[in-house]
Amino acid sequence: MTRIGAKDELFGAQTLRTMGHTPYGGADIGECLATLARVQGTDLDSWYNEWTLTANRVQALAEAEETAGHTESARLAYWRASNYFRNAGTMMLGAPLDRRAVEANLRQTDAFRRGAALMPSPPRQVEIPFGDRTMPGYLFRTEGETRDRPLLICVGGYDGTAEELYFFNGAAALARGYDVLTFDGPGQGAALLQRGMVMRPDYENVLTPVVDFVLEQAAIDVNRIALIGLSLGGYLAPRAASGEHRLAACIADGGQYDLFDSVLKLMPGPVARGFAEGRPSSTAVLRRVLRGFERRSTAGWSLRRGQLVHGAADAVTYIDMLRDYTMKGRAGRITCPMLVCHAEGDPLGAQAPELYDALTTRKQLITFTVAEGAGDHCEAGARTLFHARAFGWLDSILRPASVLSGTGY
Repeated sequence: MTRIGAKDELFGAQTLRTMGHTPYGGADIGECLATLARVQGTDLDSWYNEWTLTANRVQALAEAEETAGHTESARLAYWRASNYFRNAGTMMLGAPLDRRAVEANLRQTDAFRRGAALMPSPPRQVEIPFGDRTMPGYLFRTEGETRDRPLLICVGGYDGTAEELYFFNGAAALARGYDVLTFDGPGQGAALLQRGMVMRPDYENVLTPVVDFVLEQAAIDVNRIALIGLSLGGYLAPRAASGEHRLAACIADGGQYDLFDSVLKLMPGPVARGFAEGRPSSTAVLRRVLRGFERRSTAGWSLRRGQLVHGAADAVTYIDMLRDYTMKGRAGRITCPMLVCHAEGDPLGAQAPELYDALTTRKQLITFTVAEGAGDHCEAGARTLFHARAFGWLDSILRPASVLSGTGY
Protein backbone atom coordinates (compact mmCIF):
# COMPACT_ATOMS: atom_id res chain seq x y z
CA MET A 1 0.00 0.00 0.00
CA THR A 2 1.38 3.39 -0.99
CA ARG A 3 1.45 5.70 2.03
CA ILE A 4 0.46 9.31 1.51
CA GLY A 5 0.22 10.53 5.09
CA ALA A 6 -3.36 9.55 5.87
CA LYS A 7 -4.26 8.48 9.41
CA ASP A 8 -6.68 5.92 7.98
CA GLU A 9 -5.91 3.33 5.31
CA LEU A 10 -9.22 3.69 3.49
CA PHE A 11 -9.00 7.48 3.41
CA GLY A 12 -5.46 7.17 2.09
CA ALA A 13 -6.52 4.74 -0.62
CA GLN A 14 -9.40 6.92 -1.77
CA THR A 15 -7.14 9.98 -1.87
CA LEU A 16 -4.54 8.08 -3.90
CA ARG A 17 -7.27 6.98 -6.28
CA THR A 18 -8.30 10.60 -6.77
CA MET A 19 -4.73 11.86 -7.17
CA GLY A 20 -4.12 9.11 -9.73
CA HIS A 21 -6.33 11.01 -12.18
CA THR A 22 -3.92 13.95 -12.24
CA PRO A 23 -2.25 13.02 -15.58
CA TYR A 24 -5.64 13.18 -17.31
CA GLY A 25 -6.94 16.42 -15.81
CA GLY A 26 -8.94 14.96 -12.91
CA ALA A 27 -6.92 16.24 -9.95
CA ASP A 28 -4.05 18.33 -8.65
CA ILE A 29 -1.82 16.55 -6.15
CA GLY A 30 -1.46 19.58 -3.87
CA GLU A 31 -5.21 20.13 -3.71
CA CYS A 32 -5.73 16.49 -2.75
CA LEU A 33 -3.06 16.42 -0.05
CA ALA A 34 -4.23 19.71 1.43
CA THR A 35 -7.80 18.42 1.58
CA LEU A 36 -6.79 15.13 3.17
CA ALA A 37 -4.79 17.00 5.81
CA ARG A 38 -7.95 18.83 6.95
CA VAL A 39 -9.98 15.63 7.45
CA GLN A 40 -10.43 14.79 11.13
CA GLY A 41 -9.43 11.22 11.97
CA THR A 42 -11.90 8.71 10.54
CA ASP A 43 -14.86 11.09 10.67
CA LEU A 44 -16.99 10.58 7.57
CA ASP A 45 -18.77 13.92 7.96
CA SER A 46 -15.39 15.66 8.02
CA TRP A 47 -14.33 13.77 4.88
CA TYR A 48 -17.47 14.83 3.03
CA ASN A 49 -17.27 18.45 4.20
CA GLU A 50 -13.60 18.96 3.36
CA TRP A 51 -13.73 17.39 -0.10
CA THR A 52 -16.92 19.32 -0.88
CA LEU A 53 -15.23 22.52 0.27
CA THR A 54 -12.36 21.92 -2.12
CA ALA A 55 -14.73 20.99 -4.93
CA ASN A 56 -16.75 24.18 -4.43
CA ARG A 57 -13.61 26.31 -4.50
CA VAL A 58 -12.32 24.67 -7.67
CA GLN A 59 -15.71 24.93 -9.36
CA ALA A 60 -15.81 28.64 -8.59
CA LEU A 61 -12.41 28.91 -10.26
CA ALA A 62 -13.76 27.03 -13.29
CA GLU A 63 -16.72 29.38 -13.62
CA ALA A 64 -14.50 32.45 -13.35
CA GLU A 65 -12.09 31.11 -15.96
CA GLU A 66 -14.93 30.25 -18.32
CA THR A 67 -16.38 33.76 -17.96
CA ALA A 68 -12.95 35.18 -18.77
CA GLY A 69 -12.76 33.06 -21.90
CA HIS A 70 -9.95 30.84 -20.60
CA THR A 71 -11.39 27.62 -21.98
CA GLU A 72 -8.55 25.23 -21.12
CA SER A 73 -8.23 26.41 -17.52
CA ALA A 74 -12.00 26.25 -17.10
CA ARG A 75 -12.24 22.72 -18.50
CA LEU A 76 -9.57 21.36 -16.21
CA ALA A 77 -10.98 23.09 -13.15
CA TYR A 78 -14.47 21.74 -13.85
CA TRP A 79 -13.01 18.25 -14.13
CA ARG A 80 -11.07 18.51 -10.89
CA ALA A 81 -14.18 19.76 -9.14
CA SER A 82 -16.13 16.83 -10.56
CA ASN A 83 -13.63 14.34 -9.23
CA TYR A 84 -13.57 15.98 -5.80
CA PHE A 85 -17.38 15.98 -5.57
CA ARG A 86 -17.31 12.28 -6.44
CA ASN A 87 -14.70 11.61 -3.79
CA ALA A 88 -16.71 13.48 -1.18
CA GLY A 89 -19.76 11.36 -1.85
CA THR A 90 -17.93 8.04 -2.01
CA MET A 91 -17.67 7.73 1.76
CA MET A 92 -21.40 8.45 2.07
CA LEU A 93 -22.34 5.35 0.10
CA GLY A 94 -24.23 2.87 2.26
CA ALA A 95 -27.61 1.59 3.29
CA PRO A 96 -29.77 3.41 4.10
CA LEU A 97 -28.96 5.84 1.32
CA ASP A 98 -27.51 9.14 2.52
CA ARG A 99 -28.86 12.13 0.63
CA ARG A 100 -25.33 13.55 0.49
CA ALA A 101 -24.27 10.68 -1.77
CA VAL A 102 -27.05 11.59 -4.17
CA GLU A 103 -26.16 15.28 -4.09
CA ALA A 104 -22.47 14.57 -4.65
CA ASN A 105 -23.31 12.41 -7.65
CA LEU A 106 -25.46 15.14 -9.17
CA ARG A 107 -22.78 17.75 -8.67
CA GLN A 108 -19.93 15.61 -10.01
CA THR A 109 -22.00 14.89 -13.09
CA ASP A 110 -22.84 18.55 -13.68
CA ALA A 111 -19.22 19.67 -13.26
CA PHE A 112 -17.91 16.94 -15.53
CA ARG A 113 -20.38 17.80 -18.28
CA ARG A 114 -19.56 21.50 -18.06
CA GLY A 115 -15.89 20.61 -18.50
CA ALA A 116 -16.54 18.11 -21.26
CA ALA A 117 -18.51 20.72 -23.19
CA LEU A 118 -15.24 22.66 -23.50
CA MET A 119 -13.35 19.78 -25.14
CA PRO A 120 -12.34 20.20 -28.80
CA SER A 121 -14.67 17.27 -29.53
CA PRO A 122 -17.23 17.09 -26.71
CA PRO A 123 -18.70 13.66 -25.92
CA ARG A 124 -22.30 12.82 -26.66
CA GLN A 125 -24.44 12.10 -23.62
CA VAL A 126 -26.24 8.82 -24.32
CA GLU A 127 -29.00 6.72 -22.85
CA ILE A 128 -28.45 3.03 -23.57
CA PRO A 129 -31.69 1.02 -23.82
CA PHE A 130 -31.86 -1.64 -21.10
CA GLY A 131 -35.20 -3.43 -20.93
CA ASP A 132 -37.82 -0.84 -20.09
CA ARG A 133 -35.15 1.49 -18.68
CA THR A 134 -31.94 3.14 -19.87
CA MET A 135 -28.34 3.39 -18.63
CA PRO A 136 -26.64 6.81 -18.81
CA GLY A 137 -23.25 7.22 -20.43
CA TYR A 138 -20.94 9.14 -22.75
CA LEU A 139 -19.67 8.40 -26.24
CA PHE A 140 -16.29 10.01 -26.88
CA ARG A 141 -15.03 10.16 -30.48
CA THR A 142 -11.45 10.71 -31.59
CA GLU A 143 -10.76 13.73 -33.76
CA GLY A 144 -9.81 13.47 -37.42
CA GLU A 145 -11.32 12.07 -40.56
CA THR A 146 -14.39 9.90 -40.35
CA ARG A 147 -13.43 6.26 -40.59
CA ASP A 148 -14.21 2.95 -38.99
CA ARG A 149 -12.54 3.12 -35.60
CA PRO A 150 -11.97 0.67 -32.76
CA LEU A 151 -14.02 1.35 -29.66
CA LEU A 152 -13.28 0.69 -26.01
CA ILE A 153 -16.19 0.09 -23.63
CA CYS A 154 -15.26 1.04 -20.05
CA VAL A 155 -16.82 -0.67 -17.03
CA GLY A 156 -16.29 0.50 -13.46
CA GLY A 157 -16.67 -1.00 -10.02
CA TYR A 158 -18.72 -0.67 -6.86
CA ASP A 159 -18.38 3.07 -6.32
CA GLY A 160 -17.15 4.41 -9.65
CA THR A 161 -19.07 6.57 -12.11
CA ALA A 162 -19.27 6.96 -15.87
CA GLU A 163 -17.59 10.34 -15.44
CA GLU A 164 -14.65 8.97 -13.47
CA LEU A 165 -14.14 6.26 -16.09
CA TYR A 166 -12.97 9.00 -18.45
CA PHE A 167 -10.03 9.69 -16.13
CA PHE A 168 -9.39 6.03 -15.36
CA ASN A 169 -9.19 4.81 -18.97
CA GLY A 170 -11.12 6.99 -21.39
CA ALA A 171 -8.62 9.80 -21.89
CA ALA A 172 -5.75 7.36 -22.39
CA ALA A 173 -7.74 5.41 -24.96
CA LEU A 174 -8.76 8.54 -26.90
CA ALA A 175 -5.13 9.65 -27.08
CA ARG A 176 -4.28 6.29 -28.65
CA GLY A 177 -6.89 6.42 -31.39
CA TYR A 178 -9.84 4.63 -29.79
CA ASP A 179 -13.38 5.83 -29.53
CA VAL A 180 -14.67 5.36 -26.00
CA LEU A 181 -17.98 4.53 -24.34
CA THR A 182 -18.37 4.95 -20.58
CA PHE A 183 -21.62 4.17 -18.78
CA ASP A 184 -23.22 3.56 -15.40
CA GLY A 185 -24.57 0.03 -15.25
CA PRO A 186 -26.86 -1.37 -12.55
CA GLY A 187 -25.47 -0.64 -9.09
CA GLN A 188 -23.18 2.13 -10.33
CA GLY A 189 -23.18 5.93 -10.31
CA ALA A 190 -26.35 7.60 -11.49
CA ALA A 191 -27.99 4.28 -12.39
CA LEU A 192 -27.93 3.41 -8.69
CA LEU A 193 -28.20 6.78 -6.97
CA GLN A 194 -30.62 8.53 -9.32
CA ARG A 195 -32.55 5.57 -10.76
CA GLY A 196 -32.46 2.88 -8.09
CA MET A 197 -30.93 0.20 -10.32
CA VAL A 198 -29.04 -2.32 -8.17
CA MET A 199 -26.13 -4.57 -9.12
CA ARG A 200 -26.63 -7.90 -10.86
CA PRO A 201 -24.19 -10.79 -11.45
CA ASP A 202 -25.18 -11.75 -15.00
CA TYR A 203 -23.26 -8.96 -16.65
CA GLU A 204 -23.43 -10.62 -20.04
CA ASN A 205 -27.07 -9.54 -20.02
CA VAL A 206 -26.03 -5.97 -19.17
CA LEU A 207 -23.33 -5.71 -21.81
CA THR A 208 -25.28 -7.19 -24.72
CA PRO A 209 -27.58 -4.11 -24.96
CA VAL A 210 -24.46 -1.94 -24.72
CA VAL A 211 -22.86 -3.72 -27.69
CA ASP A 212 -26.17 -3.48 -29.57
CA PHE A 213 -26.10 0.27 -28.97
CA VAL A 214 -22.49 0.55 -30.12
CA LEU A 215 -23.23 -1.28 -33.35
CA GLU A 216 -25.86 1.33 -34.19
CA GLN A 217 -23.26 4.13 -34.16
CA ALA A 218 -21.60 5.38 -37.32
CA ALA A 219 -17.89 4.90 -38.07
CA ILE A 220 -17.35 2.07 -35.57
CA ASP A 221 -15.38 -0.98 -36.66
CA VAL A 222 -17.70 -3.81 -35.61
CA ASN A 223 -14.75 -6.21 -35.52
CA ARG A 224 -12.72 -4.06 -33.11
CA ILE A 225 -14.87 -3.55 -30.02
CA ALA A 226 -12.99 -4.09 -26.76
CA LEU A 227 -14.00 -4.09 -23.10
CA ILE A 228 -12.06 -3.02 -20.01
CA GLY A 229 -13.25 -3.39 -16.43
CA LEU A 230 -11.55 -2.26 -13.25
CA SER A 231 -12.09 -3.00 -9.55
CA LEU A 232 -15.39 -4.92 -9.41
CA GLY A 233 -15.28 -4.48 -13.18
CA GLY A 234 -12.45 -7.02 -13.01
CA TYR A 235 -15.26 -9.52 -12.48
CA LEU A 236 -17.99 -7.79 -14.49
CA ALA A 237 -15.93 -7.52 -17.70
CA PRO A 238 -14.85 -11.17 -17.98
CA ARG A 239 -18.31 -12.28 -16.88
CA ALA A 240 -19.74 -10.21 -19.72
CA ALA A 241 -17.22 -11.63 -22.18
CA SER A 242 -18.24 -15.16 -21.19
CA GLY A 243 -21.65 -14.59 -22.77
CA GLU A 244 -21.17 -11.70 -25.20
CA HIS A 245 -18.99 -12.94 -28.07
CA ARG A 246 -18.91 -9.86 -30.28
CA LEU A 247 -15.94 -8.51 -28.34
CA ALA A 248 -12.51 -8.50 -29.96
CA ALA A 249 -10.61 -8.25 -26.65
CA CYS A 250 -11.20 -7.89 -22.91
CA ILE A 251 -9.07 -6.48 -20.08
CA ALA A 252 -9.68 -7.27 -16.40
CA ASP A 253 -7.87 -4.66 -14.29
CA GLY A 254 -7.73 -6.45 -10.98
CA GLY A 255 -9.04 -9.78 -12.28
CA GLN A 256 -11.53 -11.47 -9.95
CA TYR A 257 -12.60 -15.11 -10.02
CA ASP A 258 -15.13 -15.78 -7.25
CA LEU A 259 -16.32 -12.99 -4.95
CA PHE A 260 -17.96 -15.31 -2.42
CA ASP A 261 -14.76 -17.31 -1.97
CA SER A 262 -12.75 -14.12 -1.51
CA VAL A 263 -15.05 -13.01 1.34
CA LEU A 264 -15.01 -16.43 2.99
CA LYS A 265 -11.22 -16.19 3.26
CA LEU A 266 -11.66 -13.17 5.54
CA MET A 267 -13.69 -15.20 8.07
CA PRO A 268 -12.52 -17.69 10.70
CA GLY A 269 -12.42 -21.13 9.11
CA PRO A 270 -15.26 -22.79 11.06
CA VAL A 271 -17.60 -19.83 10.51
CA ALA A 272 -16.73 -19.68 6.81
CA ARG A 273 -17.36 -23.38 6.29
CA GLY A 274 -20.60 -23.32 8.22
CA PHE A 275 -21.92 -20.23 6.44
CA ALA A 276 -20.99 -21.65 3.02
CA GLU A 277 -22.92 -24.82 3.90
CA GLY A 278 -25.91 -22.81 5.13
CA ARG A 279 -25.70 -23.78 8.81
CA PRO A 280 -28.02 -21.57 10.91
CA SER A 281 -25.58 -21.46 13.84
CA SER A 282 -22.74 -20.12 11.68
CA THR A 283 -25.05 -17.62 10.03
CA ALA A 284 -26.18 -16.37 13.45
CA VAL A 285 -22.56 -15.91 14.57
CA LEU A 286 -21.68 -14.06 11.38
CA ARG A 287 -24.74 -11.84 11.71
CA ARG A 288 -23.73 -10.74 15.21
CA VAL A 289 -20.17 -10.02 14.14
CA LEU A 290 -21.18 -8.04 11.07
CA ARG A 291 -23.71 -5.94 12.95
CA GLY A 292 -20.92 -4.61 15.11
CA PHE A 293 -18.44 -4.33 12.30
CA GLU A 294 -20.62 -2.33 9.93
CA ARG A 295 -21.15 0.35 12.59
CA ARG A 296 -17.45 1.17 12.46
CA SER A 297 -16.71 4.35 10.53
CA THR A 298 -14.28 3.39 7.79
CA ALA A 299 -13.79 -0.29 8.62
CA GLY A 300 -17.48 -0.99 8.06
CA TRP A 301 -17.80 1.13 4.93
CA SER A 302 -17.48 -1.69 2.38
CA LEU A 303 -20.26 -3.64 4.12
CA ARG A 304 -22.61 -0.65 4.11
CA ARG A 305 -21.72 0.15 0.51
CA GLY A 306 -22.29 -3.45 -0.56
CA GLN A 307 -25.78 -3.49 0.92
CA LEU A 308 -26.69 -0.34 -1.00
CA VAL A 309 -25.19 -1.47 -4.30
CA HIS A 310 -26.80 -4.91 -4.19
CA GLY A 311 -30.08 -3.83 -2.65
CA ALA A 312 -29.53 -6.21 0.27
CA ALA A 313 -31.58 -6.05 3.46
CA ASP A 314 -28.55 -6.61 5.69
CA ALA A 315 -24.87 -7.51 5.61
CA VAL A 316 -25.41 -11.28 5.74
CA THR A 317 -27.82 -11.11 2.82
CA TYR A 318 -25.28 -9.06 0.88
CA ILE A 319 -22.52 -11.60 1.40
CA ASP A 320 -24.87 -14.46 0.56
CA MET A 321 -25.74 -12.73 -2.74
CA LEU A 322 -22.07 -12.90 -3.72
CA ARG A 323 -22.43 -16.65 -4.34
CA ASP A 324 -23.68 -15.74 -7.82
CA TYR A 325 -20.63 -13.59 -8.62
CA THR A 326 -18.33 -16.26 -9.93
CA MET A 327 -16.37 -17.18 -13.03
CA LYS A 328 -16.27 -20.85 -12.08
CA GLY A 329 -17.58 -22.77 -15.05
CA ARG A 330 -17.73 -19.58 -17.12
CA ALA A 331 -14.11 -18.53 -17.70
CA GLY A 332 -13.74 -21.23 -20.34
CA ARG A 333 -16.62 -19.72 -22.33
CA ILE A 334 -14.63 -16.56 -23.11
CA THR A 335 -13.50 -16.64 -26.73
CA CYS A 336 -11.83 -13.26 -27.18
CA PRO A 337 -8.22 -12.54 -26.11
CA MET A 338 -7.99 -11.66 -22.40
CA LEU A 339 -5.53 -9.52 -20.48
CA VAL A 340 -5.65 -10.12 -16.74
CA CYS A 341 -3.93 -7.52 -14.55
CA HIS A 342 -2.72 -8.12 -11.01
CA ALA A 343 -1.48 -5.43 -8.64
CA GLU A 344 0.99 -7.04 -6.28
CA GLY A 345 -0.14 -5.28 -3.10
CA ASP A 346 -3.89 -5.44 -3.77
CA PRO A 347 -5.78 -8.07 -1.75
CA LEU A 348 -8.95 -7.32 -3.74
CA GLY A 349 -7.23 -8.52 -6.90
CA ALA A 350 -5.51 -11.54 -5.36
CA GLN A 351 -7.63 -13.92 -7.45
CA ALA A 352 -6.29 -12.62 -10.76
CA PRO A 353 -3.99 -15.65 -11.24
CA GLU A 354 -6.98 -17.96 -10.64
CA LEU A 355 -8.97 -16.21 -13.35
CA TYR A 356 -5.99 -16.36 -15.68
CA ASP A 357 -5.46 -20.08 -15.09
CA ALA A 358 -9.13 -20.82 -15.82
CA LEU A 359 -9.08 -19.08 -19.19
CA THR A 360 -8.77 -21.23 -22.30
CA THR A 361 -8.53 -18.44 -24.88
CA ARG A 362 -5.50 -16.40 -25.90
CA LYS A 363 -4.40 -14.73 -22.68
CA GLN A 364 -1.76 -12.75 -20.83
CA LEU A 365 -1.19 -11.97 -17.15
CA ILE A 366 0.62 -8.78 -16.12
CA THR A 367 1.69 -8.22 -12.52
CA PHE A 368 2.24 -4.63 -11.38
CA THR A 369 4.66 -4.40 -8.48
CA VAL A 370 4.98 -2.42 -5.29
CA ALA A 371 8.58 -1.60 -6.19
CA GLU A 372 7.50 0.30 -9.30
CA GLY A 373 4.78 2.17 -7.43
CA ALA A 374 1.98 0.21 -9.08
CA GLY A 375 1.05 -2.30 -6.39
CA ASP A 376 -2.11 -0.57 -5.15
CA HIS A 377 -5.69 -1.45 -6.03
CA CYS A 378 -6.15 -0.86 -9.77
CA GLU A 379 -2.63 0.59 -9.93
CA ALA A 380 -4.15 3.78 -8.54
CA GLY A 381 -0.88 5.68 -8.28
CA ALA A 382 0.58 4.52 -11.58
CA ARG A 383 -2.11 4.79 -14.21
CA THR A 384 0.23 6.00 -16.95
CA LEU A 385 2.36 2.89 -16.41
CA PHE A 386 -0.76 0.76 -16.48
CA HIS A 387 -1.88 2.37 -19.72
CA ALA A 388 1.49 1.85 -21.37
CA ARG A 389 1.31 -1.89 -20.72
CA ALA A 390 -2.41 -2.47 -21.12
CA PHE A 391 -2.74 -0.47 -24.33
CA GLY A 392 0.46 -2.00 -25.65
CA TRP A 393 -1.31 -5.33 -25.39
CA LEU A 394 -4.59 -4.01 -26.78
CA ASP A 395 -2.90 -2.17 -29.65
CA SER A 396 -1.22 -5.41 -30.71
CA ILE A 397 -4.67 -6.92 -31.19
CA LEU A 398 -6.80 -4.03 -32.47
CA ARG A 399 -4.06 -1.83 -34.02
CA PRO A 400 -5.83 1.57 -33.91
CA ALA A 401 -4.66 4.23 -36.32
CA SER A 402 -2.42 6.69 -34.48
CA VAL A 403 -3.64 10.19 -33.74
CA LEU A 404 -1.77 13.35 -32.92
CA SER A 405 -0.50 13.35 -29.34
CA GLY A 406 -2.82 15.17 -26.99
CA THR A 407 -5.86 15.45 -29.27
CA GLY A 408 -7.83 12.94 -27.20
CA TYR A 409 -7.72 15.07 -24.09
